Amino acid sequence: MQPLLLHLEYDGTAFAGWQIQPNTRTVQGELEAAFLKTYGLPCSVIGAGRTDAGVHARGQVAHVFLKDCANKIPEDKITKAINARLPKDVRLRNAILLKEPVHARFDATAREYSYTITTEETVFKRHFAWAPKAPFDKVFLKSAAEVFKGYHDFTTFSKFNSETKHYRCDVYDCEWNEAGENSLRLKIRADRFVYGMVRALTGAMMDVARGRRTIEDLQKSLSLKDRSLSSPLAPPEGLVLEKISFPAELNLPF
Repeated sequence: MQPLLLHLEYDGTAFAGWQIQPNTRTVQGELEAAFLKTYGLPCSVIGAGRTDAGVHARGQVAHVFLKDCANKIPEDKITKAINARLPKDVRLRNAILLKEPVHARFDATAREYSYTITTEETVFKRHFAWAPKAPFDKVFLKSAAEVFKGYHDFTTFSKFNSETKHYRCDVYDCEWNEAGENSLRLKIRADRFVYGMVRALTGAMMDVARGRRTIEDLQKSLSLKDRSLSSPLAPPEGLVLEKISFPAELNLPF
């Protein structure tokens, strides 16, 4: 079997998340159905990150092991063949046949997400940005981001997942920047993320920006590893999985 690495994007609005589930629409489910239609054989598509319902991806990466019959489709035709069988809210950007196996999840060295907040409520942004109802202070929002940089246990600011062995993550970047006249965008990059982490951090930072919490309170809550000290999660619409990084020696084109 030959490993195939997939680089893809999707609009998560109408999905129940990445991971396949019975009786509901998922990104993994759509991909596996497209491969089945293309090659006539079932296969498992493994993603680098499991996005929640309503969360989008611009740079998701996944892998699949193709059966011998896959050689009937040239490498430069695979992306077009799979896209022809995918719905319009999921697109392969690239598909690369590899000589050596690569695990999209375990071989990844970093993940990057963005989260967009807008002060302009419009139908054209409603699926891709959070438009908070209450006013907030942008300066406090930006200051709160500093709390989460570095190596921490993010139990407080995460959701429980029975498959998660630990909640320690090394956050390389966490900062808010202007994204047009009426928007702010969070860039957060880490070696790994735990379940619900970015939305939990965004909700906590917004509580600081609204004067409901202090930066000192966030620092203390983070250290105590107690989910009862978390803030309400930010909604999923503003969250985008932007990029998955891999070792440089793989020489991947994304």
